[in-house]
Amino acid sequence: MLPIATYRRDQASGREIHMFKRSGVWWACIRHNGRKVQRSLETSDRKLAKAIESKVRTELVEGVYFNKPIGRDRTFPQLVVKFMREHAPKVSDSQQRSYATSSKHLLKFFGEIDLLSISPKMISRYKVLRREAGLRPATINREMAMLSKAFNLAIREWEWLEINPVSRVSKEKEDNERDRWLTVDEEVCLLENSSEWLRDIILFNLHTGLRQDELLSLTWDRVDVFRKTILIKDTKNGKPRTIPLNKTALDILESKARVISIRSKIVFHSKCGTKIDKHNLRRAFVIAKERSGIEDFTFHGLRHTFATRLAHSGVDLYKISKLLGHKDIKTTQRYAHHCPDSLRDGVDILEADYNLTTVGRKAAISGEGNCHKSLGNKVRPEGFEPSTH
Repeated sequence: MLPIATYRRDQASGREIHMFKRSGVWWACIRHNGRKVQRSLETSDRKLAKAIESKVRTELVEGVYFNKPIGRDRTFPQLVVKFMREHAPKVSDSQQRSYATSSKHLLKFFGEIDLLSISPKMISRYKVLRREAGLRPATINREMAMLSKAFNLAIREWEWLEINPVSRVSKEKEDNERDRWLTVDEEVCLLENSSEWLRDIILFNLHTGLRQDELLSLTWDRVDVFRKTILIKDTKNGKPRTIPLNKTALDILESKARVISIRSKIVFHSKCGTKIDKHNLRRAFVIAKERSGIEDFTFHGLRHTFATRLAHSGVDLYKISKLLGHKDIKTTQRYAHHCPDSLRDGVDILEADYNLTTVGRKAAISGEGNCHKSLGNKVRPEGFEPSTH
């Protein structure tokens, strides 16, 4: 469907005025003295949009449009509200929850300040306070990523600002990687000390590598028993992915399918048929872990164990990345040191039909023995003769 548009030509200046509607909001496109101004009028009301457009034309004629302090009349709460209303709905549910959490802390610090008053120095101060509050570098970086995205939208789409102050603030150095996975003995002990519902979740996670919320949100309409796959729609990076099921994971689903609750479409549900609360899951997991004597291990470690075992088995990083749903394979590089066997395969293949013995034999047969003989004359038992030149 073509955007709704209004065209007219100013009688005095001869300027062509262009108004159009995009996603329910009126925009204006005005050419004045060889310069093009295209901006959102931030309203779906046509009458109000025309009034705002007239104000823009007046500022262009008076020569103050390009010199006015952009962003001075916009506050930080306005930025956050617009961001959550227009951008947040486009990302996954888990990302929206992350944005909501980050925005609370950002609003508490920046308050009602206008956007032009937010400086790199102020943002750095916010980071210091968050570090002092015990936040991990990755958490602080997530908050900075949201803030930076909001400012970029304010620059490129909303035309509130010209500069992103977050771009001049360095990221926190992340050191959150936990090189900890379950051994087979620990797995057996953990399963023995878990209740039946928790045992199914642990075992299923060890064989699929799902994120916690992906597992708890899994519904039966996303399970394809015939193709032996599950479809994860709500992912961290916003892109759906299909996970193949091995026999262990399939057996768990088939077992649960025999007692499907008519009150719930969720695969791993509570006794009431509702989605299992993540806090209840973690509490039960901690109890089972303590009974097993397992230390320094979190529920997310099950996903890490899944990936590590794949790497130990020689599965290449590309496949591991796709199974984990990593948007960037660089995230999967943490498992590279677990893949010596897959690297060995890469060099062993060169020896399939290539060694000095076969090369010499083939050279002799093909009549190229002179080169081999010439080389042999120059080689002593200890190696090549040193040059006399």
